[in-house]
Amino acid sequence: MVSDSNNLSFFDTPVQEQISLDHTGGKLDVVRAEFLAAETLSWEELFDGFNQMYAITYSSGMDFICKLLKKFDQAEIIFGFDEVISYSLQEVMAYQLKTVERLREKASKNKLNLMSRIDDGSLRLLVARKQLSHEKIYLLKADDGRRRVVMGSANLSHSAFSGSQRENISYMDGDTAFDWYFGCFEELRESSSDDITSKALAIADSDENIEEIPVAQTVKLQKALVIEPQTDLQEDIRFVLDVKSLASKFSSFMPKADKKGKLMLSPDKIKQTRRRLVQANIQEKELRNEYPQLIVDIEGQSVTLNDKKLDLHPETKEIAKDIELFLEYMNGYEKFHGDVSLMQRRYFEFANWFFTTPFMAQMRNMAVLYNQNLLPYPVFGLVYGQSKAGKTSFLETLLKMMIGQKTKISAPDFTRTAIEGLKHTVQGAPIIVDDLTQARFSQHAVETIKNDDFGVSERMLYYPAVVISANEDVKAVAPEVVRRTVICRVQAGLTNTELMKSSVVRRVQRNIGTAFYREYLRRMLEVAPDMLEELKSDEDAGAPDILEVSSEIICAIIREYGEGSLSPFVRSLTLDDYFSEKVTGAHAIKVIQDAWKINKKAFVVDKKFRQLRYNAGQTWEVDRIIKELPEDLQAHKSREWVIMDLDKACDYFGVNFKKTRLFGR
Repeated sequence: MVSDSNNLSFFDTPVQEQISLDHTGGKLDVVRAEFLAAETLSWEELFDGFNQMYAITYSSGMDFICKLLKKFDQAEIIFGFDEVISYSLQEVMAYQLKTVERLREKASKNKLNLMSRIDDGSLRLLVARKQLSHEKIYLLKADDGRRRVVMGSANLSHSAFSGSQRENISYMDGDTAFDWYFGCFEELRESSSDDITSKALAIADSDENIEEIPVAQTVKLQKALVIEPQTDLQEDIRFVLDVKSLASKFSSFMPKADKKGKLMLSPDKIKQTRRRLVQANIQEKELRNEYPQLIVDIEGQSVTLNDKKLDLHPETKEIAKDIELFLEYMNGYEKFHGDVSLMQRRYFEFANWFFTTPFMAQMRNMAVLYNQNLLPYPVFGLVYGQSKAGKTSFLETLLKMMIGQKTKISAPDFTRTAIEGLKHTVQGAPIIVDDLTQARFSQHAVETIKNDDFGVSERMLYYPAVVISANEDVKAVAPEVVRRTVICRVQAGLTNTELMKSSVVRRVQRNIGTAFYREYLRRMLEVAPDMLEELKSDEDAGAPDILEVSSEIICAIIREYGEGSLSPFVRSLTLDDYFSEKVTGAHAIKVIQDAWKINKKAFVVDKKFRQLRYNAGQTWEVDRIIKELPEDLQAHKSREWVIMDLDKACDYFGVNFKKTRLFGR
């Protein structure tokens, strides 16, 4: 599509009759043109003689863009994106911020004051938002009336316009072509682009100045903005990610380039690479054989364990046997010392979440795609408390019920790097980290748990949950960890002698099978597609409660195949049973209630200032209590004292502190 300046029209019929900007019905805008000639031009010759430019390009060649801008008195550039993404809010914001950061860096390097040009109106920079454009269009105007459209595969980069790589570059001169393409430019600019302000160039970042990101400024001006993720691109996105993942895997096995970056390939080097890859695949296969591969395919309505398809229609007697053994195991806690009924309830709650974990990755993936909250779908669990409480054997029993084996890693191996590696090696079945110390929990677990991108950034569908057990008390668990973790605190146990005499655990683990769990999986697969569909909805009804659905299925199976009435701990659960303020603050509530019963001198009830003060004795205990309390208590610390709002404290702890006269002012 090359023309000289004398030939102004390339269309057989008026433009208006050929092409519509209405993008409904899957129709494409197709420009019909005639081939006139091919020319050999430098980029300077292609762009020289014009003083205005309107461009749609990708932001890869910022150095070249800064160089080109010096040629034009007036310029507008819309930065698109040439990769496949879902256009979710987080992706749009990330893309816009990185574009701004790159512009800031390159402009400074090229000693080009973009901010002054934006302020004086000679330059307008925008980033696409609704449709991250793949177009490369450059519209040129001259004061003498000449018009030119440059298009093709080339971005505004030195490599694209220097002739060093293959590109398809065409140009058309004349008003007809210019006007049509300028209409396309204006449509993108007005409907789905955000201005990069001079302030954004100066300070926009991912921290305190995130409000200066272009899309945030548009929201501020327009008061509201609709972001619609492109849900039909999942397959393309998956392909791109798979390519990147495979390239990353290959990188460590490739021959090394020379000092100039050149790589000379020979048949021997190809053979050497092949040997390395074969050996690596053998090692990976051995590692995968060591750890379970549980694939719950919601779309395909099937489950495989280590590449073997599971029978999801187990025999009735096998289901009944598993239920009997599980209940025998749970009832065995009645011999423990401490709050046994609470322990049974907590363990059942944990078991319910444990069984849901193979579904969590897909729920989280869908939640991210549709900008839903990830917190209802936790992939971290923590069981902690006194020793000899059967924590390890309990987790092993649950895993045996799921996959027929007891796999776990030892605490010394627990690091963020180790977990990241296992995340790619283990599929579906939870990773159990046994006997983690307080120090290693603080050093490695906290940051891992706080990372909401766990498994999500790679868009993995079958990554495992991580379950941590700790014998010592995990003190002062931060609120951001509590909100993301299913926590089971155990306050009952056996003596050494009782522990040695107990045979329930060994007998149950020896005889229990996977029939119950396979029946559970069959029923969960029936309702899982509906839960995924719910995540696509913008309704205010809230996210689907997978923990509630799971508990109801467990209760139904036990009711159907078990004998007698349901045990008190077998009950329907909701998200509130895991994350309500009364649950996450259970320890603090018990501490305050017990202290009020036995040592009222530890309290000061200040009725004048409407405050309750509690002397916790130790500063670390103060920290722990405060971190568990809800925000509306306005709890704060003064040395070993916890200070709270009096009225809210009475309601939260279920104690009428105001009734006493001993300490009231």
